[in-house]
Amino acid sequence: MINKKIVVLGLALVAFCVQCKNVDSKKVDKTNEEEIALKEGKVVIPDSIRTKMPKGTSIPEGMVWISGAEFLQGAVPQDKMAMKHEKPAHKVAVDGFFMSATEVTNDQFAKFVKETGYITVAEREIDWEDMKKQLPEGTQKPHDSILQPGSLTFKKTKSSLPNLYDFSQWWRWTIGASWKHPNGPGSSIKGKGNYPVVQVSYEDAVAYCSWDGSRLPTEAEWELAARGENLEAIYFWGDDVVDLKKRANTWEGEFPVVNTKMDGYERRAPVKSYPANSNGLFDMAGNVWEWTTDWYNTNYYKEQGALNQVTYNPTGASNPFTENNPYAKEKVIKGGSFLCSDSYCASYRVSSRMGSSPDSSLEHLGFRTVKEY
Repeated sequence: MINKKIVVLGLALVAFCVQCKNVDSKKVDKTNEEEIALKEGKVVIPDSIRTKMPKGTSIPEGMVWISGAEFLQGAVPQDKMAMKHEKPAHKVAVDGFFMSATEVTNDQFAKFVKETGYITVAEREIDWEDMKKQLPEGTQKPHDSILQPGSLTFKKTKSSLPNLYDFSQWWRWTIGASWKHPNGPGSSIKGKGNYPVVQVSYEDAVAYCSWDGSRLPTEAEWELAARGENLEAIYFWGDDVVDLKKRANTWEGEFPVVNTKMDGYERRAPVKSYPANSNGLFDMAGNVWEWTTDWYNTNYYKEQGALNQVTYNPTGASNPFTENNPYAKEKVIKGGSFLCSDSYCASYRVSSRMGSSPDSSLEHLGFRTVKEY
């Protein structure tokens, strides 16, 4: 995914409920039941996983309850667009929790800034001495005219591109871009209080959560919440991509040249512009990417799959690692954005995952929050 430092320099179940079964007309214990169910391809909710919200518990404003469950995290077999770092699907079990029904909005973030005086990473002066610690040794310092507060913004290309591997063809470092000016100095969030806040780094999102009494979700929590009743589907609504334009804000047309806006929007859309998933969560596909707490490690799923066991409340890889960029230290982001298309990344698929540097902020990256009971 996008690393701010390198771009500055380069561009500068619901879980499956398994009924107790009799085998040979004899009652089996819990261990045997689980072994039989797993052999049959079913999933059992462990007794230790809290699935239901305790009686008398109040649902925080703007949030919904996500039932705890055991499920297979990662790409489903029928997903032909799944990438290597989404495989293999591996068994995880997650406790129930509350999640914000929408991404954090401009209005919500503005309230946080007003009450705390917080200054986002994109608005701060750039510290070259700190930046170069995470860059290849010997990297030359860019001109001071480039090392100015700002962030990354998207720009359509004028013609078709021979390849879509070089993201610098459509991303540019824009001095003055911030959550208040998501597309650059000439842009504004005035009248867009119900749009998802973007141009917020991981550090910014964590700061908001600390103020709000919440936290960011783990990748496993995010995926469980997104899947809802469709634990074995490619998309949160099922397997039919034809429904995409009715369900999510994505790129339609030739990326990154022409967006036909068949879904109604070219860039970000207000929250709740599309139907919620079965958990009552909006924009779990498209619109803007969302931060999670997990380190992005391209080997993590392979390592988890090799364990062949259930991981309870996983928090992701212990260390970051990106196969094609050993200097990268990235966090997992989920959900895709308005830039995702079938020709580029198709990251509106539930299992899709990418990495982004914690200090990076982009015009298609935001976050939502979770709370425990």
